[in-house]
Amino acid sequence: MTTFSFEEDIVRSIVVLKNGGTILYPTDTIWGIGCDATNPKAVEKVYALKRRTESKSMIILLDSFDKIARYVDKVPDVAYDLVSNMETPLTIIYSAAKNLAPNVIASDGTIAIRVVNEEFCRQLIAYFGKPIVSSSANIAGDSAPVIFSSIAEEIVKNADYVVNYKRDIFTRSKPSTIIRLLENGEFTIVRQ
Repeated sequence: MTTFSFEEDIVRSIVVLKNGGTILYPTDTIWGIGCDATNPKAVEKVYALKRRTESKSMIILLDSFDKIARYVDKVPDVAYDLVSNMETPLTIIYSAAKNLAPNVIASDGTIAIRVVNEEFCRQLIAYFGKPIVSSSANIAGDSAPVIFSSIAEEIVKNADYVVNYKRDIFTRSKPSTIIRLLENGEFTIVRQ
């Protein structure tokens, strides 16, 4: 395995993302399979790699809360309160998604968005300038890998680029909490 610096991993990842490819990368929660969330063909590759049906939508990651309004019609005030008061990673399901690949949006028009704090993800998304898909790095139905060494070889071999950063880190993380915003300004917890 060739080792690249943090910055080289970001540059190589961006080249792959711009060319419609998939990356295997560490997120603020677990290892994920990602692609340009605005590119339908790239999103198809993630579904194929995971052997997942397109009826199950995916999470997208952003580097800043301020960018959410680019991808949903309305950002309720409660969303900012939730994001700023959570101490652990939080994914929020918003209504009326826009400016994204149609196959990343759920059939009811919603989109799940997480604003990341993890440095690698934040910089990658900021330099790429678009949201990135984040789907757990596993075959559909298998358990989500919390450390790199537990990712199926099929996933590692078939991703267009595998980030080197954090491969040796054995911190056990878990998927984010998911909250669905309701029309009346309230919310429900989908996953804790």
